[in-house]
Amino acid sequence: MTDLETLRSALREPPGEGFAEPDLGAIMAKGRRIRRRRRLATGAGGVAAAVVTVLVIVGAVALKEPAQQPLPPAASAPAPPSASPPIPAPAPTITEAPSEQPFGEAIPLGLKGEGGRELVLYAVAIDEPQMPDVRFGLQVGYRNQAGDYDALMASNEFKGSDRSFGFHAVDGGDLVRGTFVPVFGYFSGPAVRITSTVRGKPVEAKVVPWSEDPSVAIFWFDGAQVESAGVLTPLAAYDAKGQRLTK
Repeated sequence: MTDLETLRSALREPPGEGFAEPDLGAIMAKGRRIRRRRRLATGAGGVAAAVVTVLVIVGAVALKEPAQQPLPPAASAPAPPSASPPIPAPAPTITEAPSEQPFGEAIPLGLKGEGGRELVLYAVAIDEPQMPDVRFGLQVGYRNQAGDYDALMASNEFKGSDRSFGFHAVDGGDLVRGTFVPVFGYFSGPAVRITSTVRGKPVEAKVVPWSEDPSVAIFWFDGAQVESAGVLTPLAAYDAKGQRLTK
């Protein structure tokens, strides 16, 4: 028998073991599961795939760069120098002065206070090393029958010179020991008239030249018109010719 005939005879023989018929239902179900997974991969899973792609690209770039030496630990920044506590700004020297004789003549305010005593305004001498250019201030107090004085409120310049041009030591408008102390102060300059306004209404102070220096005008306001220094807007001074001395 030739080789060709042998081959043909082998092909005509039935197989030794039969093959089972294909399960079409299982094949279709498996195909649906595969397609469902692919739909999920193209939906929510697509973001994860994109992230993986980026990581691969970044990793590739990192692999191409030469290895870098580790950075030394960062040096700690030097601590800032401890800030010294701020120096408080000097406050106006307004204190209750001891009973003493006036520096010059006392000016009656035309008011009675505690026990019917007369209320007066007068200058007092000041000698403070930290204020070398301040030699006097003003004081409101009682003048007693014995000729001594009982101080209620004192006010003075605390910065610069007490004789510099302009207004100084403006204070008052307070109730002290049951007595109302009117708003008072002085103007260094040839002022004979001092005015202001209180809530748009003009008011005028009483002005008396200081007996020790007539170029200093001591003034005070009627308490019925001016209840405190804070309501005066603004103070204005005029000379004997009516010319305004302040802006």
